[in-house]
Amino acid sequence: MEISTFIIWGIIIGLILYVVMIFNNLVRLKHNVSQAWSNIDVLMKQRHDELPKLIETCKQYMKYEKDVLEKVTEARASVARAREAGDVGALGAAEGQLRLGLGNLFAVAENYPELKANEQFQHLQNRISQIESQIADRREFYNDSVNANNIRIEQFPDTIIARFFNFGPRKLLEFEERELKDVNVKALFNN
Repeated sequence: MEISTFIIWGIIIGLILYVVMIFNNLVRLKHNVSQAWSNIDVLMKQRHDELPKLIETCKQYMKYEKDVLEKVTEARASVARAREAGDVGALGAAEGQLRLGLGNLFAVAENYPELKANEQFQHLQNRISQIESQIADRREFYNDSVNANNIRIEQFPDTIIARFFNFGPRKLLEFEERELKDVNVKALFNN
């Protein structure tokens, strides 16, 4: 065999290895996004299981706040539907509604000293707050994974391989605008 044949085979093998390396990196990114989503999903299921307990505890004390409790229940159902469907856009909107409802619930609970003093209510409130914090952390990790995936599939030459093997962009988990705004503390105390 001639030296030029070795060079040609070396180039072909090098290109194949380069394509395999890019493909494997794209697969890793895709699975990182899926894993990040699974982490969020687990926490949402935990919160989903805790909310009925909180609502039942509140019902015992909050006889005149039925609409607040119903809004939390409706928002919980919307989050569950979006999560089960894997609809990241709908999940962001539903999460905004649930967070708003929980905020209202905890604010109204301030008017019920017996409820605030209830050990189960305090435990559930702390548990849900912890889960909310964990969801925020996991959401950040998920969005970082999505960004890494989306950037990589748009870069050359990765974009060629990504299109050939149907690697597509993923959607960020974003909450509604009102979730991102600062809380008007003065308005909370003027009620």
